[in-house]
Amino acid sequence: MPEYRRVLLDGAATQVVREGDDLVSADGRRVRAAEAVHLPPTVPTKIIAVHLNHRSRVAEFQTRLPPAPTYFHKPTSALNAHGGAVVRPERCKYLNYEGEIAIVIGRTARNISPAQAADHIAGYTVANDYGLHDFRDTDAGSMLRVKGSDTLCPLGPGLVTDWDFRGRYLRTYVNGELAQDGSTDEMEWDMHYLVADIARTITLYPGDVLLSGTPANSRPVQPGDVVEVEAEGLGRLRNHIVAGPAPVRDDCGAQPTESEEVLSTAFGGDWEFRGVRAPRRW
Repeated sequence: MPEYRRVLLDGAATQVVREGDDLVSADGRRVRAAEAVHLPPTVPTKIIAVHLNHRSRVAEFQTRLPPAPTYFHKPTSALNAHGGAVVRPERCKYLNYEGEIAIVIGRTARNISPAQAADHIAGYTVANDYGLHDFRDTDAGSMLRVKGSDTLCPLGPGLVTDWDFRGRYLRTYVNGELAQDGSTDEMEWDMHYLVADIARTITLYPGDVLLSGTPANSRPVQPGDVVEVEAEGLGRLRNHIVAGPAPVRDDCGAQPTESEEVLSTAFGGDWEFRGVRAPRRW
């Protein structure tokens, strides 16, 4: 399966193909993969993520899936790459990893069926859909700051074409210890369904990204932690957590909170508040 990466090569963003431990550009220049400065493997116009898809995640929150998937939007300014630093702003405590698989669009898609979706997919890459749950009380619907803050969308290390998503493991490691252990077989809606669903009303352009959901056991990480997400056949995405040098401003906007919903989401508790249980969007 060909694997394409984007790296900084002599100061320029360059597409390369992986050949063993080397990355090779079209003009023949080589760089060791372990030494390369990686960029996100795609340049999307938009990043769309499904709230809840893995059945283990549903069971963890003791909730239920909606009749059809629901989504949120991550701005492209959240993009990060393999080896990049993920910033936890000062005064925030609940930055959670979420190992996922990203679908990358290859051909413009609009009003297609699930059976046609494969022809519009360029390939797949590994993603970590970090969530800054300190802002969940104000952004639970849009997830804008929760999921869209700077650096919270690492993708990589490369884009793999001709990858069959069925029966593939998806694992997250924190400081070398297994933290999430899931499979694409526990997804309620597969990759082709997600692409077709979004493309009913939203045109997907080449390079656009859809994030397909995370399994159970997303938990907070701290500055200094190293988080790796591995998807079978796609490789391992590695990032490290750093503390933001400046606090979230307190002279405007909603402030970080530690409500029951924040803590329940951050630590995988029951999504039941004030005696009323309802489907919550992830």
